[in-house]
Amino acid sequence: MKASHAVKQTLLALLVCILALPASAEWKEKVLYSFQGGTDGAYPSGGVVSDKQGNLYGATQQGGGTNCSPMAACGTVYQLVPPAKKGDPWTENVLHVFQGKQHNDGEFPSGGVIADAVGNIYGTSSYGGTGDCVLLGIQGGCGTVFELSPPQTKGGKWTYTILYSFKGGKDGYLPFGDLVFDSAGNLYGATYFGGGKGTTCNPYYQYCGTVFRMSPPKIKGGAWTEKVLHRFAGGADGANPSGGLVLGNTGVVYGTTSTGGNSGCKTTYSVGCGTAFALKHSKKTRGAWTEMMLHRFTGGDDGGSPNGGLIFDAKGALYGTGGGGAHQAQGVVFRLMSTSGGRWDDTTVYDFPSNEVCGASPLAGVVFDAEGSLYGTASEGGAVGGGTIYRLRPLEENSWACGVLYNFNGAPDGSFPASVLIFDAAGNLYGTTRYSGSGQACGNYGCGTVFTGKP
Repeated sequence: MKASHAVKQTLLALLVCILALPASAEWKEKVLYSFQGGTDGAYPSGGVVSDKQGNLYGATQQGGGTNCSPMAACGTVYQLVPPAKKGDPWTENVLHVFQGKQHNDGEFPSGGVIADAVGNIYGTSSYGGTGDCVLLGIQGGCGTVFELSPPQTKGGKWTYTILYSFKGGKDGYLPFGDLVFDSAGNLYGATYFGGGKGTTCNPYYQYCGTVFRMSPPKIKGGAWTEKVLHRFAGGADGANPSGGLVLGNTGVVYGTTSTGGNSGCKTTYSVGCGTAFALKHSKKTRGAWTEMMLHRFTGGDDGGSPNGGLIFDAKGALYGTGGGGAHQAQGVVFRLMSTSGGRWDDTTVYDFPSNEVCGASPLAGVVFDAEGSLYGTASEGGAVGGGTIYRLRPLEENSWACGVLYNFNGAPDGSFPASVLIFDAAGNLYGTTRYSGSGQACGNYGCGTVFTGKP
C-alpha cells in the first residue's frame, strides 16, 4: 500500500510539472495604456471594471494634480475607450481629478471602482473629504465614498458626488479596498483605521478599522446613510480589514483583516498575522451584526496577512491570497470551507515556491473561469522578476497545478501587478500593473499600466 501511494504521488507531481511547463507560451499580453504621471494619473489602484460597450474604468492613487495634502498625490478616476479600428490605441478619458481636503474633495484612492446596472461608478478615497483627521500635523481629511454618473449626452461631463465623508472616530478612517453591492443597492466596504476600538494598531492612526454599509436614499436626491457593521478591536478580534468583501446568499458579509488574530504568529508582526471573518445580521438583537471568526492565520504554512478579495466557488468555499507560506514566505492561495459542525477548515491551495517560478507575493484575489481554474497575479518573481499572471488548475486529491501565463518584463511593459483580474465574454483577462510602462514622470519605477492577456 505504501509503495502504491508513493507511485501515485510521484505521478501526480509529474502531472503538475507537465501542466505547468507549456503555460507561459500560451498567452499574449498587450499594454492598453501606460500612465504618464501627469494629468492622466499615475500608479493604478486596484483593477478595472467594464461596461457593455467594452470601456474600462479604474482609479489611480496619484497624478491628476500635485496640490493635495497631506499626500501631495491627488489621484484620478479614468475611462479607457477601445479603438474603433483594430490596431489603433485605446483612448483615456479622465473622469475626475481629486482635489483633496482643501476643496472638501477626496484624495488618494486605495482601491478600484465598481459599476451599477445603469453605468454609475462608485469608489473610495483614503484621504480628503470634510472630516478633520490630522496626519503628521496636517489636516488631510478621513476619506470618502464617491459616485460618478455618466453624462446625459455623449461626450458630456460626468457628475461627481461625494456620498459620505468619514469623520475618523467611530465611523471609520481611511477606506481601503474595493466596494461591493448587495441586491438592494447597498454598498459595503472597509476602513483600515478608525472605529473607536483598539489602541495598538498603528502609532499614527487611531483605532483598528471598520466594516461599513452605505444605504441609498429612499427619496431621489436624498443623502446616503452610513452604518458601521463592526468595529475591530485588535488582538484576537482582528485589525485593519483588507477590503474586498464578499456577500453570501443569506446576507452574511465575509472578509479578511491584514493584522490581529494570532499574536504568536510566525512572522515579525507582533500584532498578529490576520484573520478571515464573517458578519451576520441578527433581527433578535435589534439589527446588530455579530462577528464569527473563520480563521486566524499563523504566518506559517497557512499564510498570513491576507490581502482581501475573497471569492466563492460553486460549493460555497472561499478563496483568497496572502503572504507567509512554507517557502520563505513567498505567499499562498488559501481556501476556507465550512464544515457540518459550523467550523471553517483552512487549506493551502498553492504555496508559492522559493524559486518564484510562478511568481511571489500575490497582493490581489483570484478569479475562476468556467472550468474551475483560478487566475491571479503575483506582484514579484517569475522569469524576469516583474511579476506574473498565473493559473491554478485543479487536479485530483485536492492538488492544483500552477502555470505561468505571462511574465512581466518592466518598461515599456508593466511590472508589479497588484490587482484582481476580470474576464470579458471572449475569455480575455484585464488588469493593471502598479509600475513600469512608458511613463517617464515617475522616475525609475514608471507610472503603471492597464493590460490585457489573451490565450
